[in-house]
Amino acid sequence: MTKPCIICVAITGSVPTKENNPALPVTIAEQIESTHEAFEAGASIAHCHVRDDEGKPTSDPDRFAQLKEGLEKHCPGMIIQLSTGGRSGAGLERGGMLPLRPDMASISVGSTNYPTRVYDNSPDLVDWLASEMRKYDVKPEVEAFDLSHILQAKKMADTGDIVGTPYVQFVMGVKNSMPADREVFDFYVKTVHRLFGTDAAWCAAGIGRSQLDLNEWAIAAGGHARTGLEDNVRLDRERLAPSNAALVSRAVEICEKHERPVATWTQAREIMGLRPVAA
Repeated sequence: MTKPCIICVAITGSVPTKENNPALPVTIAEQIESTHEAFEAGASIAHCHVRDDEGKPTSDPDRFAQLKEGLEKHCPGMIIQLSTGGRSGAGLERGGMLPLRPDMASISVGSTNYPTRVYDNSPDLVDWLASEMRKYDVKPEVEAFDLSHILQAKKMADTGDIVGTPYVQFVMGVKNSMPADREVFDFYVKTVHRLFGTDAAWCAAGIGRSQLDLNEWAIAAGGHARTGLEDNVRLDRERLAPSNAALVSRAVEICEKHERPVATWTQAREIMGLRPVAA
């Protein structure tokens, strides 16, 4: 298979801590350094959350601006994807960074269960986030925690709430949500092909021990892959991952096994249909 594979690195997230893995980048400087290493290892998308001075998740636009500026300087051309996830803020706070005009931003188009609570994405909030992404020319990445979210992405594309073909990421392995089930994964792929066409780009992310499985399944099936310390802090049962770059390198090895070239940032931008890099 000669189709380039885009590797997304989810560098920090909202849940892991340095107690879980000392390599987790938490400060802006750590995040920039870790992302640069992952960029050099083969990642072309950086999925970003930010933390406050105490290391707690936040949606502070100023912190996102600092991170975005640093990544644009040290990882030129890399696709910057900011998170609107609900662990970092509530309500409209979740989209407070969209006026920064990142290349992409995540959007959850429906609610799901998390390990200890409901991840609430009301229709009004989803519509508002989508409208802000259209306003600032930010490409959404639809986080699909179950099948209905893929169908909702299709509905939003049909009504113009999402511009163009939705880029859907399957999220599997979150406790109390969709597990990493191979038959369900295969049906997700068939559903994306049916709704958006066989050439539509899609991605998959596995949480915890599911990360390696989802990397393998997605790359083998012609999709794109997400890795990084946000989703999984270990290389295996015995070893912590030494860096985000190490997890990216593992995904690169899977690409090599399946004879798929790793997408460069220029190829990734073309596949995503993103606006040109600002001069």
